[in-house]
Amino acid sequence: MPDWLGLDGQRVVVAGGAGTIGRALVAGFLGAGASVGVIDLDISKLQAGVAVSLQADVGDPDMARASVNDMRERLGGLDVLIHCVGINDRKPIEHYTASEWDRIIDVNLTSAFHLAAEAAVAMREQGRGRIVFFSSVAGRSGHKLHGPYAATKGAINQLMRVIAHEYAGDGVTANAVAPGYTDTELTRRYLTDNPDKRQALIELIPAGRFGSLQEVVDPVLFLCSPRASFITGQVLYIDGGRTIV
Repeated sequence: MPDWLGLDGQRVVVAGGAGTIGRALVAGFLGAGASVGVIDLDISKLQAGVAVSLQADVGDPDMARASVNDMRERLGGLDVLIHCVGINDRKPIEHYTASEWDRIIDVNLTSAFHLAAEAAVAMREQGRGRIVFFSSVAGRSGHKLHGPYAATKGAINQLMRVIAHEYAGDGVTANAVAPGYTDTELTRRYLTDNPDKRQALIELIPAGRFGSLQEVVDPVLFLCSPRASFITGQVLYIDGGRTIV
């Protein structure tokens, strides 16, 4: 895999790299020979082999931008930024308080803007770079009980397209991946509280199952590799066909 992908020696930052998907991403990049840094609010569950780590609340704009610059300095450059940060709280829109709305917007969307803006400038200076955002099928479809979360994911898709357009001529690509139902900590918590929902969710997926973490990681590695140098501004749905029905 390292030889084919060409990720060996790449300097990668995974924001949210201590979460379920984040740790799987870190393992994938390490396996491909990359040097990986992680930014997360809680770094107690880091994947072994991480080159540098930084505890930060990237929902804070100043902290987000400072964390990118810190990582860039400590890694000796920045070739790849993965934004894998997100929270959700499933309930009807009229039940969200103003502070709950603000927190979801800050964590999911504000962090994406400031991390990517700082990274894109650094990548432009070196004439190459990859930015990948984690979106969701909720950014496309009007699922119930996802109001603020869906709003952030739809906004991330559009932010990604603008970044892709503005930096395409500088050798920087920006894309998003949108996983469907995947075996993550967020999904497990939801199904633990609502065990009767599992089969109903599976029936929405033409593939007839949830996705695995590796099935999310592999497309991200590809998008971050030299093999994907002419792919930018795209949302890749990793959902077993969920969005085609």
